[in-house]
This record gives sequence, C-alpha cells and structure tokens, in this order.
Amino acid sequence: MIHPHMATMLSLITTDAAVPPDMLAGLLKTAVNHSFNRISIDGDTSTNDTVLLLANGASGVAIDDHDSAVAFGQALTAVCTELARLIVKDGEGATKFVEIVVSGAETAVAAHTVANTIATSPLVKTAFAGSDANWGRILAAAGRAGVPFDQYQTNLWIGAQHTDELQLVRQGTPTAYREADAAAVFAQAEFKIRLDLGCGEARETVWTCDLSHDYVAINADYRT
Repeated sequence: MIHPHMATMLSLITTDAAVPPDMLAGLLKTAVNHSFNRISIDGDTSTNDTVLLLANGASGVAIDDHDSAVAFGQALTAVCTELARLIVKDGEGATKFVEIVVSGAETAVAAHTVANTIATSPLVKTAFAGSDANWGRILAAAGRAGVPFDQYQTNLWIGAQHTDELQLVRQGTPTAYREADAAAVFAQAEFKIRLDLGCGEARETVWTCDLSHDYVAINADYRT
C-alpha cells in the first residue's frame, strides 16, 4: 500500500532553523509533491499517511526572506526525495528500483499522469521483474493514461546510468537495438526509463519498482 498521496508512511523531519509556520507549511507541501507524491509500489493507497516538519529555531538562523526560503526549500526537497527513494528501495518484494521520466508533455500534470500510469501498470512492473525490456507494455500504459499525444512522435530510452541510454523507440517505431542489450539494462538493480511524448516542454519523474513473486507471497500470507 504505497502510492500517492504520500505513500504509506509516517515521516518526521526536524530542523533547528527559525521558520514562520505559514512558510514552513508551504515549503513542506512543495517538497512532498516532488518526493513522497512521486513514488509508487503497487498503486494502492493507505489510510494513515503523515509527514511532519518541526522547526524549533534553536540555531537562531532565520528563514525569513526569499533567498533563504529558496535555499531551505531546496534542502528540504532533497531530504524528502532521498527518503522517498529509500521507501521504494525497501518496497515489499522489490528487487529493482526504476526511475520513470516522462518529458515532452504539454503540462506537468500530463507528464506526471503518464509516468504514474506506467509506474502502476502490472504488466510493466512484471516485465521489470523478468528483465524484459518490453517497450510495447510501456507505450500501451502511456496510451491509456488519458493524456492525448501522437504515438508517432514518441521516443523511448532506457539506461542503467544517465550516460548510457539505449533508444528502443524512435518516432513510435522500434529501433534496431539488440534484445540482449535491452535485457541487460532491465537486469540491473537500478535503471531509468525515459519517454518523450513530443508535444510540449513539461517533464516529471516518478520512482517505482518491479512486481515480484515475493510481493505476491508477502501480501497473500497475511491480513490486516
């Protein structure tokens, strides 16, 4: 049961900076939307999601102007992002950590919607588990996300690192990639999928994992 909003978690973050309550709340909301609300294990939400940010001001450092608020917000988002990524890596039965980036969308909402649909597709997630770089499942999930785009403008890359991307699809058509090379990427413990829709400038990222035999066994073996 890990899925936005905020996944299934109880998170407590503290700071000794002096931050006005209204500013603190706004900075936390922004940080959560770019971290905890960007992860999914199984698409199921929980009833008890909480994140708290407490500031006691003990350091005497005041966050009270634009520049200090931006710096504090960036640091807060970095902390929340690292915690969110760790939740995915510790997901039930998870063996692979997958970053899904959707770019070229008309809006950020559209990009997030497509990325989230890919991240929660059982067929995509089982392909992750089987090291099957099945680009058809990825594009099929994107196509049912409810976001209009031209499939013949789509481009799809995968990679274990940001610098070694392998293009699987160019303008809606599979490239002449080697299946063994694509399978080797999906066999890694961590890899990235990047889908460009070719219809805008918006870009969003979602972090997810595979759907393994262990996930089924864990959730079939107990009841809440």
